[in-house]
Amino acid sequence: MASPYDVPDLCKQFVHYLYRHIRERNIPEIQSMYEVSFLKLSERYYKASPWPAVELIADVVDQDHVFCLLYKELYFRHLYARCSPNLRQRCESWDNYCDLFGLLLHSNVNMQLPNIWLWDMIDEFIYQFQSFCQYRGKVSQKTPEELELLKQCDKVWNVLEVLNVLQALVDKSGIVADLEQDGGAKFYATEGFYPNESNVLRMLGYFSLVSLLRVHTLVGDYYSALKAVYPINLNEPHINLYTPKIMGANISLFYYAGFSYMMMRRYIDAARCFNTILAYINRTKQYHVRSVQYDQILKKNEQMYALLACVVALCPAAHKLLDENVATQLRERNADKILRMGRGELSVYDELFSYSCPKFITASQPTYDNLSVNTNQQEYRVQLDLFLSEVRSQTTLPLLKQYLLLYSSIDIQKLASLMELDQATLRQQLTCLKAKSYSLQWTGGADATQGQYLSASDIDFYIDTDAAGREMVIVSDTVHQKQHTDFLARHISKFEEIIKDLDTPSVAALGAKPAAVY
Repeated sequence: MASPYDVPDLCKQFVHYLYRHIRERNIPEIQSMYEVSFLKLSERYYKASPWPAVELIADVVDQDHVFCLLYKELYFRHLYARCSPNLRQRCESWDNYCDLFGLLLHSNVNMQLPNIWLWDMIDEFIYQFQSFCQYRGKVSQKTPEELELLKQCDKVWNVLEVLNVLQALVDKSGIVADLEQDGGAKFYATEGFYPNESNVLRMLGYFSLVSLLRVHTLVGDYYSALKAVYPINLNEPHINLYTPKIMGANISLFYYAGFSYMMMRRYIDAARCFNTILAYINRTKQYHVRSVQYDQILKKNEQMYALLACVVALCPAAHKLLDENVATQLRERNADKILRMGRGELSVYDELFSYSCPKFITASQPTYDNLSVNTNQQEYRVQLDLFLSEVRSQTTLPLLKQYLLLYSSIDIQKLASLMELDQATLRQQLTCLKAKSYSLQWTGGADATQGQYLSASDIDFYIDTDAAGREMVIVSDTVHQKQHTDFLARHISKFEEIIKDLDTPSVAALGAKPAAVY
């Protein structure tokens, strides 16, 4: 482990060449140094300690102010990953982000940086904000000196300040106009790199849209979360998922959007979001095996399957939207739990929600008078209770639906006796089932909050009177045949590739000599 005052020559060289490549706009070299060299040097010299302070490397980069801010961003990110930052360091990191983003917002930016670095920058900004809120909420573990300092840091990592920074980046970047002008065709085609222009503000603005969705979700404002992501069209994944090619941004976008839809009882839209990103992860995760974020990708993958299980249990019709591979993986992971949730076992909903929900934060400062309260758990309990209250309102509906599926028409009195309910209670349950069968669903456009109220159930029914004057529940089956076109096309293509490989004679059979390796 290197001394904090003795900077190894390799680290000096790394800093010098990174600075030079940034000035030369050499994106491939910058990305290689950022994704490979920085991690290798960190593992070798600073595995459990911070990198050298910026003052120790400033001379190597000609005291360049912009580069020093970028270096400090890497410095604090490494500090959070490998060490336990104290309150002073958390405040210093906040000040550095304010200086860095303030410089980018109020000056003529002409540098270019890899998109992965810009995403990590915004992602780390939100992570440190979330970490500070969690740290601040554990007031029982703080010394009197720390509590006094926290009272003085009311503007540090304040939720309104964070939202203002993100919104300022969105506004300054002009990303909304770019995406609205041609549906984002130019932006997606170039991955944000326009000729003779910096990509920095543009991409920070795009990633800030995703982060606004994330922050609003963390504080439990799900409508604002979905509203903030405009004009990114969640229902055009063939565009969004491949440009920019940043796995973390794609996962964050669809995870938080899907969770917000689920909490707003828009289960069809939630299933659509989870299906899109889970299918994408299934296709591309093999390319990220060596990535430092691979474990995080797998964790988010499991969390989204858990959320999807809740969605399918609450709205079985959502299963029709799932790709074949996603449906298969869902059955292998959570088939038993979906059955138990279908029987109304609240403990399973509680377990899956607790495992897969975001780490909620409390937007306001804690009350320092009562040191026994953990505000982090309070916010989590509020969101869990909201979710379980919706689940409780549907506990008797699966049984009622099973009886209705057995009949094309049934007397209300007979149905009440089967359900072991009085007729007044049965009418309430039928009304509840009718109401829960309809939900707001996306029908077009980039505004994720818009839609129409459509049926999301596999049955429909109405109450009518027969010739004898009896009230009857008339049931109509609304199950739609699932389209297997895409599934069959994929397997036909695979089958043709197998036949082609079998028909191709091997090199050995032809007696050819192996090619030389240079």
